This record gives sequence, structure tokens and C-alpha cells, in this order.
Amino acid sequence: MDFQVVVLAGGTCKKLLPLVSKDVPKALLPVANRPVLSYLLEQLELSNLNDLIVVVEGEDAALCVGGWISNAYVDRLHVKCLMQSILLSVSEYQRMGPQGRVAAVPEDVGTAGALRAIAHHLTASDILVVSGDLVSDIPPGALAAAHRQHDAVVTTMLCSAPVIGPTESVSSGGKDKIKKPRRYSIIGLDPTKQFLLHIATGAEVEKDIRIQKNIIRAVDQMEIRADLVDAHMYAFKRSVLQEVLDEKDKFRSLKEDMLPYLVRSQLKSEVLLNGAPQAENGNEKVNSQKNQAVVSQILANASTPSFHDLYASSNKGSTLVRRIHKCCAYIAKGSKYCQRLNSIQAFSDINRDVIGDASHLSGYSFSAHNNIIHPSAQLGSRTTVGPHCMLWEGSQMGDKCSVKRSVIGRHCRIGSSVKIVNSVIMDHVTIGDGCSIQGSVICSNAQLQERSVLKDCQVGAGFVITAGSEHKGESLARK
Repeated sequence: MDFQVVVLAGGTCKKLLPLVSKDVPKALLPVANRPVLSYLLEQLELSNLNDLIVVVEGEDAALCVGGWISNAYVDRLHVKCLMQSILLSVSEYQRMGPQGRVAAVPEDVGTAGALRAIAHHLTASDILVVSGDLVSDIPPGALAAAHRQHDAVVTTMLCSAPVIGPTESVSSGGKDKIKKPRRYSIIGLDPTKQFLLHIATGAEVEKDIRIQKNIIRAVDQMEIRADLVDAHMYAFKRSVLQEVLDEKDKFRSLKEDMLPYLVRSQLKSEVLLNGAPQAENGNEKVNSQKNQAVVSQILANASTPSFHDLYASSNKGSTLVRRIHKCCAYIAKGSKYCQRLNSIQAFSDINRDVIGDASHLSGYSFSAHNNIIHPSAQLGSRTTVGPHCMLWEGSQMGDKCSVKRSVIGRHCRIGSSVKIVNSVIMDHVTIGDGCSIQGSVICSNAQLQERSVLKDCQVGAGFVITAGSEHKGESLARK
């Protein structure tokens, strides 16, 4: 497809403390015992989008992510790993080769700033930019195809707003807690639902909706949606992307600065649209037949003139054609899964979903009991592992334990009479006899001594919970 992909993989996001660390950056946080970044890379590979730049914040995080990519995706993806805050000489840069090329990018510059800093690496006619924390079964190739179909300057992926919170109560009453959707954005669409007319995010969501008169006149009617969320996946025309990044040097965010600017100005375009639309390369094939079918359907749909085209040619009394550019939306079907791992609650939700209703994303085969117990795991007498659970390689559980809707990582040592509900236990965790863990996340190498009780807590890597202690709603980590 001649797309270049930029994956914004972040670093050690403060909102995810104490789950992240210099050894486990955000991109490598486990979802069903796989790094979250692997879910996105798998989808890109299925869509035959193999030319990647991965941008990581911080030296330690970048070395971890780059090393993992080199081992896991050797000879599969062409990846340049661009690390923030590292400066190498030209000879060092060339010596590292395509699997680990490094560029200096300032930290804390936002998504637009990160793109601005690596813009000289962008060479394709169209650029796909996606957040590395996205877990989804929506083929990125579908967004790329929609972008090419309309010759848009930007196309954004929109999906149904995720619901937040536990699906199973941990209270003694046993009543289920209902997940409630949040309002993320206000979206304005044309009647065909293909073009983006208005977008308000962040603080703008609570303000009055203000639409340019020229857009209302041109489109005649607009549908306002509050049930859609920006999935942080964008296709840009490279010439426009680089122009706006250069001229709007105060822009920090793609979502809150660049996208609204392009939408507002689409009928009074200030950007230069260099070159003709690139033809689709019919020789490229998508590995997944399902993804190819989606892409083919989009490209096959005959496109009638858009309101942009009609508006541009309706300048009566003048030989000049109005300058316009197109901002498009690709709306995923409501049955598709799409959520970002950008908070501790989202981390818990996504882990629970990927071993539950969205288990097709995990890449694993679940048993007849709808769970996964690794062949090397050991269970004691009268220990039960319920549906929507995962017990991974080399882990051992004592007698009379109970596990419900939880993920347990590699080589954990769990004593007897332990109850684990709605929780994520990472690798090499030790849990003593009689412990109770509900709605919590326990990071690698942590230790819970006997009879410890945790409810809605996060325990950092290597932290020790003393015997008999009780904690509720706490973040526990080394100073």
C-alpha cells in the first residue's frame, strides 16, 4: 500500500505507575501474558503494513522495546526503533542497521511533537500514525484503504466508546456491577458518515458546539455523535502532515490540536496538496483474507462527488476553484473491539476482556472450560481455575485455591487456600497461604506474605506485603 507506519509507543507513563518501570515500559505491559504492543504489531502485519517506525520515550524504555521487537519480530517487520533522548554519531547510527536505528527526540513533547522530531524519517506518500497501546481487531488496512479512496489529507479511526469498570462484583452481595460508557468526544459527520465535519475533545466536549457556517451551507445537514471515540489511529497525507508540523510549531497533540485544525479549515484550506493521488498497488496482498475482504470492499465502493468537490466548484462568477481538503472518518462496526491501555483501569479491563468476551484477540486456544492452564503449571488438590482465567508457564498453586476471571503469569508460587478474583498477577510473584486478592494488579517479583488481603490495589515490582496486612484501594511500591 506504500504506507509508512509510525507507532507512538510511549515510555514509562506516570498514569500507569506502579505498573510500569524502567524494565517494563508501557509498550511491554502484559495483556493475557503478551506485551500490549504485540497486539498492534500483529494487526499491522496482517494488513501487510510492514514498514514501521516505533517511537519510544526514554533510553531505558527504548532499549527494552527495541530488544523485544528484534527478538520477537526478526525477519517479519522492517522496524526502525527511534528512541527519545538518545544521541548517536552517524557511524553508530549506520552500524545498528534497520532493526535498531536511533534518533534524538526531545521528551514530553506530545504526539505532534514526537512526529515533528522524526519527520525527516518519513518518506512514503501516506503515513499511518497509531498509538502503541491500542488493542483492537479492526484491520488498519481498512483505514488506509478509506484514506486512499477519498484522497483525504487525514482519516481517523472512530469506534464505539468503551465501557469502563468490572463486569463481576467482588462484594459479598454478589450483584454484578454495570459498566458505564464515558463521553470521550463530540463528533460531527456528513450524511454519508464518511467525512468528519466537527470534532471536540478534552475540555472542549463540555462547551457549546460551534460549527463554521461554510460547512453547514456546504453539507446541508450534519449528524452529531457522542457515542464514538477517537481510536488514536490516523492516516495522513505526508506532505500536509509535514507542512502543518512545520508551520504550527505550538501544536503538541494530534487529537486535540492537529485534527481539529484540519477539520475546521477543510473548506478554506491553508495547506498545499502537493502531487496527484497515488495509485493503489494492486500487486500487494494482505496476509489475512478477512482483512483483505474489508479493504477490497472499501476500494470497490463507487464514490460519488463529495460535498467538498461540489463546494470547490460552486464559486459562481469566478474562474477560481475554492481550495479545499478532505477530512475523513472510518467508523468501525459496533461488534469490533477497540480500547487503549492508557490507565490502570483500562489495563485491568483489557486483560479481563482478552481472556473473556474478546478472547479471539489473545491468539491462544481456550479449553472446553473456557480457560487456559499451561501444561507446565501445577494445581494442588481441590484447587479450581474458573472460566476466563489464564495460568501460565511454570506457575504452581497449592491446595484449596480459587481463581476467577484472572490472569496469572509465569513461574508464580501460590500457597494454599488463596482466593484470586478479577486480578492480574505478573511473573515470578510469590503469594503465601490464606491470601485474598480482589480487583488488584500485582507486578513481577512482588511477594505477599501469608494471610495478606488486597482489594482494588496495585503492587509494584519487587514490593513485599507483610503477613496479615489488609489494603484497600492503595498503590503500593518501593520508594
